[in-house]
Amino acid sequence: MTAAARSGALAAYAAVTAAYWAFMLTDGALRMLVLLHFDTLGFSPIQIAWLFLGYEMAGIVTNLSAGWLATRFGLTATLFAGLGIQVVALIALTRLDPGWGVALSVTYVILAQTLSGVAKDLTKMSSKSAVKLLAPAADGGLFRWVAVLTGSKNAVKGAGFFLGAALLALIGFRGSMWAMAITLASILAASVAFMPPGLPRGKKGTKVGEVFAKDRRINQLSLARMFLFGARDVWFVVGVPVYFEAVLSDGTPAGHRTAFFLVGAFMAAWVIAYGGVQAVAPRLLNAKTRQEGEIAALASRWVIGLTVIPFALAALTLFAGAPALWLSLTLAAGLLLFGFVFAVNSSAHSYLILAFTSAERVTMDVGFYYMSNAVGRLLGTLLSGISYQLGGLPLCLATAGLLSGLSWISVRRLGG
Repeated sequence: MTAAARSGALAAYAAVTAAYWAFMLTDGALRMLVLLHFDTLGFSPIQIAWLFLGYEMAGIVTNLSAGWLATRFGLTATLFAGLGIQVVALIALTRLDPGWGVALSVTYVILAQTLSGVAKDLTKMSSKSAVKLLAPAADGGLFRWVAVLTGSKNAVKGAGFFLGAALLALIGFRGSMWAMAITLASILAASVAFMPPGLPRGKKGTKVGEVFAKDRRINQLSLARMFLFGARDVWFVVGVPVYFEAVLSDGTPAGHRTAFFLVGAFMAAWVIAYGGVQAVAPRLLNAKTRQEGEIAALASRWVIGLTVIPFALAALTLFAGAPALWLSLTLAAGLLLFGFVFAVNSSAHSYLILAFTSAERVTMDVGFYYMSNAVGRLLGTLLSGISYQLGGLPLCLATAGLLSGLSWISVRRLGG
């Protein structure tokens, strides 16, 4: 690669990363705003889980079609579309009326969250596919570039969790939506105006049926990814935030505001730490000197730890009885450990999908892979509300352990 080509690739990578950061900041904030706002309105854990189902279901359809759309119309088109749709979703949520009944409110938020889900997966697929096309091939460059993009994205999303909780406490739900919509619209305008060349513009004649992966390794990795993200979201979406909010709040408005900040801070710290581990995962795994098969084997071994941790936390919570400060601190530490192991697994998966695919099929294979990611989040979201309603936090955590075990069964077959 010439110096000019390398400079152009870096400029395009930086622009894509900046746009992705801006989107994920609003995505994290929106999730925390919706969760905490409707929890204080008295919605049950299952009702809160329903609010996110449209978001996750949209990801399944969007990822299947987004790969074809990017191949047909170009990565910049799908990236800009994702940012624009998120602005529309945020503006739609400003029209939410506190006087509406539960059924109408839930339906309206599900529809708005569906738009946000479409936006998120268009933006994610575009950004991740761009790395495959822009990253240097030598000396583990692909793993390093995808690790930086993914790790920094999750750190920004973690900051979004805290931002959402802070905005809710300071300016309320509607004011928060307007603030984020205006900011993201400004960033979209700047991206359209200043995005450098370097990304493919689209190819006519691409068939819709080509979106389904034909490589056995990609199918197996996608199955492992589905269970991996189900294992995270089964406690992350409803169980832990609602549990901590109940423990930390005294039921008064001031108590709720304090709990918002504390829950938001913990969720933010978890995701920021997770993103930081993802960013350094290539060094943790010594990826520069390892082949694809060795990385796959390491991913299989690391997910065993991910299975043990939630089972241990579930047993501790079950036998500890009533919530106590020591229990909450132990849970927080255990979940941070879970996040460390999860981040290494997730980073290895993100590398392997790009390593397994070709430049010609990258958008379609990445779209298919992230479709399975969305199925896992949908599964985890559903099970989060149901398991917390039926068995509280212990059942949430035990279900996470079961799903992690299924991810291990799937990923260990990659070398077969």
